[in-house]
Amino acid sequence: MPEVTNELMYELMKRMHHDLSELRMDVGEVKREINVIRGHIVSIQTDIHNIYGVLARHDDRLERIERPLELRELAEPQRPFEPNA
Repeated sequence: MPEVTNELMYELMKRMHHDLSELRMDVGEVKREINVIRGHIVSIQTDIHNIYGVLARHDDRLERIERPLELRELAEPQRPFEPNA
């Protein structure tokens, strides 16, 4: 077994320090990417919320249009269905 000297310990500590600094940079990069993804998710949620709002307005308008049509349909005499006509 090799003898443990101060020089060997120093070299090991330098390598560990270098590896830890690289790891810190990688973790920082991952954090930035996660923040970018978070921003995209927030914008997608906003878009979906806006789409639901537009659909709700369209649904309300269709209901307002259908009400008078239903009353008018009931007042008009109905002809029997003729498939050949």
